[in-house]
Amino acid sequence: MSVSRRTLLQNSAAAALMGGMGLGGCSRETTNRHLMDKPYDVDGLFQRATSLLLKLYPETASSAGLDKGKYSALKSQLTDRSLEGQQNIKSEVTAMAKELDFVRNSPIDLVPEWDTTLDVTLEMFNTAVEGFDIPYGDMALLNYNWSYRPSPYVVAQNTGAFIEIPSFLDASHSLESGDDAQSYLTRMSAYAGQLDGETERVRLYGEAGVILPDFLLAKTVGQLKAARAQDVSDWGIVKTLASKFEGESAKAVEIAKSEIGPAIDRQIAALEALAPRATSDAGVWAQPNGEAYYDWAIKAGTTTAMSADEVHDMGLSELSDLHARMDPILKSVGYDTGSVGARMQALAKDKRYHFADGDKGRAEIMSFIEATVADIRTRMPDAFETLVPGFLEVTRISPDVEAGAPGAYGGAGSIDGTKPGHFWINLRDPAMHNKFTLPDLTYHEAIPGHVWQGEYTFKQPLIRSLLAFNAYSEGWALYAQQIADEMGVYDDFAVGRLGYLQSLAFRACRLVVDTGLHSKRWSREKANEWFVTANGSNAQEVAGEVDRYCAWPGQALGYKIGHSEINSLRARAQKELGERYDYKRFNDALVLGGAVPMTVLGRVIDGYIAREKQA
Repeated sequence: MSVSRRTLLQNSAAAALMGGMGLGGCSRETTNRHLMDKPYDVDGLFQRATSLLLKLYPETASSAGLDKGKYSALKSQLTDRSLEGQQNIKSEVTAMAKELDFVRNSPIDLVPEWDTTLDVTLEMFNTAVEGFDIPYGDMALLNYNWSYRPSPYVVAQNTGAFIEIPSFLDASHSLESGDDAQSYLTRMSAYAGQLDGETERVRLYGEAGVILPDFLLAKTVGQLKAARAQDVSDWGIVKTLASKFEGESAKAVEIAKSEIGPAIDRQIAALEALAPRATSDAGVWAQPNGEAYYDWAIKAGTTTAMSADEVHDMGLSELSDLHARMDPILKSVGYDTGSVGARMQALAKDKRYHFADGDKGRAEIMSFIEATVADIRTRMPDAFETLVPGFLEVTRISPDVEAGAPGAYGGAGSIDGTKPGHFWINLRDPAMHNKFTLPDLTYHEAIPGHVWQGEYTFKQPLIRSLLAFNAYSEGWALYAQQIADEMGVYDDFAVGRLGYLQSLAFRACRLVVDTGLHSKRWSREKANEWFVTANGSNAQEVAGEVDRYCAWPGQALGYKIGHSEINSLRARAQKELGERYDYKRFNDALVLGGAVPMTVLGRVIDGYIAREKQA
């Protein structure tokens, strides 16, 4: 970057940080007069919005199985993570948001399908524009990679190219031909460029005062250094290609050695240079204009207008209600003294529910998950009228990154059906999981959770299949856990139902802890202690979770808020429909309506209620 450009960018960033972020103050016109002089092609608008997103985030084209035909050139590209690249994304996203605004505020007749699609797409683009207006951090739009989760930090223990791209290449870049192998090699070089682009922004934002908390910085540097300590020929990114095209192994090793490795070194150096200025303040409130950032993060994570105080109080209330449901079950299995949290901690020590240590335990966990999935598949016809395949692969999170990764995560496969959905499970220590919580985790991540729900989005217009809303997708995953319970999976396993209820309580705790960290200025230590004591959760799991919330403000709020809204809408449907209410048809309405913000989900269910009344 030239000196003049660097100076300009530094001055612009500093001025924005000093002057406040002005979230929601984008001066976007609601009309675009040149468009009013000709018939408007709404279908063409959505096609252009789709092409724009795929161009800006080429990884999505591969993950969705779209990197062929007119999108084939995207197979050798990655998102531009440099400051200039992000500014370009912001410019193009803002222009598309203006055009979507114009259509929404114009007297254009839309068929119902396009009407909902417009609202959904417009909300995502507008929220993204507000995110890009924040003069620091990482903002992205799409749901096929972790990068759709905004963060005030460009690189953290769970954020950045180092975390995302190796897993993406392993799971989503198909390797069936020599051309695929060459595209893979090109992407390896682009990965090095992404690392340098992030490093540029880490330095720039660091000069403006945006620095990872010291404990996250140390963890992130530790992960990067652990990778550099390995021989590059042992990197997963090299072994993936070599396993299919051994003849290209030498080229992959050379790119890893001469391009990716040095780029990681530069990222380590940039992070370490900030270490003397890092503090132990865990919340985003400690960053420049951090309170305004968190207000936006709540909006983005929940698609509601809730305040931090409202979210905090909701968490405490729901936790109390859930513990009241857990108490009699605990008593029924012999745990009748102490708080619910203390009794759940005692239950967790019962070796009957433990997996073995080491590789034996890892194998037990994988077999346990496979049996759980096989059973729940047989129950899905009792919960849905419209079924999907549930194309699923259970995969261990790469040991290279599992130290900073969550306990598990999942998502649907490719739109074209060639790639399975994944349930990624963290197996760094089998003690992270036990036999009364792992079934519930499986229902959340796989079936009928993320993998299952994601396949219904493939029935939507392509733009809808690409977009995700945190509160909907995570709220659905909690509702999926509820469906499993309602299908009788715990009828003969009371302790398993405790695991399910504790999982819901875990998400209620997230409302308290996330707002505690970022609004009420809790320390990391207080957040960990409160979480473990209040819910009896696994201390090792909680430690990773709290660090995750520190890096992703607001993301953890979507789960319980989305779940509670779904149940509120279900209660409304039951009340209005009476004897006409049908459990399977309601569940169909939720998933066939596609991923939507909470502001739109109510209208989706209103439409379902109206149709049922007319049937």
